[in-house]
Amino acid sequence: MCVEATDARAYTPVMSTETAAAGGECPHCRKPANFCVCDGVVPVANRIALLILQHPQEQDRLLGSARLAALHLENAVLRIGLSWPSLAKALGRPAEPRRWAILYLGSANADALARGRDVVVLTRKGEAAPDQDAALAEIEGVIVLDGTWSQAKTLWWRNPWMLKCRRVVLGPRQPSRYGRLRREPRRDGLSTLEAAAMLLGRLEKKPAIEQALTASFERMLAKYRAAQAGGDR
Repeated sequence: MCVEATDARAYTPVMSTETAAAGGECPHCRKPANFCVCDGVVPVANRIALLILQHPQEQDRLLGSARLAALHLENAVLRIGLSWPSLAKALGRPAEPRRWAILYLGSANADALARGRDVVVLTRKGEAAPDQDAALAEIEGVIVLDGTWSQAKTLWWRNPWMLKCRRVVLGPRQPSRYGRLRREPRRDGLSTLEAAAMLLGRLEKKPAIEQALTASFERMLAKYRAAQAGGDR
């Protein structure tokens, strides 16, 4: 597992565990200690790699889920920045873009394109790939863009190598667990963690991956809601 704070250097704790326990910031998830759920995180072995590219202006540390998602997976990389010259540079190792899929930002509806499927691979024309099972089986890694809708689109346009990757869209059966805490730009919008969990769980056909990640996400949200109810901001 690789969790990085910037594109240029490896992640290093910003605060000791003792300080976090005393009420400061957790050095792993970077959240205030009373919102941290790292004690329940057991890294999951994932065959399909995950690369999270986070916009540097994504500032929602309380409700953000990208770092928690990366901490939960053994084969995951989190980068913060605006652009990288290639997938290999962003990932930190050789990689073929055509064997990777990126969660597409377009308006394609998974259920309308391929009824009954909640993960759909698209062609360059935005249509469902003719052989979905074969297309999904070729994917070695997935890329998720983290930030607001406009920030994610900025990452898309500033990294032209993404055009070489396959595009996938999700058709979640339920709305994001954020609920009223964080408004999503689309009804089918999910948090970074939920999207990554759904993608990897379906691609690897291991529901336990999605269950483990979303359980931690729900714990984090429960702590946030409890703090809100108690007036602790």
